[in-house]
Amino acid sequence: MIAGTLIHPGIISALAAAGHGSTVLITDSHYAAKTAVGPNAERIFLNLTAGNPTVPQVLSVLLDTVTVENATVISPSPDALPSQVQDEIRVLMPSGVPIGSVTRNEFYALARTPDLALCVVSGDTRRFANVLLTLGVLARSQTNIHHHG
Repeated sequence: MIAGTLIHPGIISALAAAGHGSTVLITDSHYAAKTAVGPNAERIFLNLTAGNPTVPQVLSVLLDTVTVENATVISPSPDALPSQVQDEIRVLMPSGVPIGSVTRNEFYALARTPDLALCVVSGDTRRFANVLLTLGVLARSQTNIHHHG
């Protein structure tokens, strides 16, 4: 059995196959995951019910599993209220991880690149609840293998 937080086999497999610089997209339930993702992306649909799981819930588990170099969110449109979900994303991000904000079209362009390794569709129904993560490298202390004997 797996001892870590993440136990979804498809997500584990896609993350294991991704490398430094690969991107991972966590979307709300409105995102066009069939057409607005890169050609190499594994798609995982976790949208079990409207609102569950949320983008921050998925993000929290992924942050326990991978190192993130930076993140990108969509700038809310002028007619939108401030995005509570984006505040939740910012709180979860490790200290020092920059979070960029781009237009919707720029975000879709980034998500459609060949660098996208994984798209996880959440059940989050809130607007602007999408986040694109760029994977980093493990810290040296995380890569040391201890041999017992």
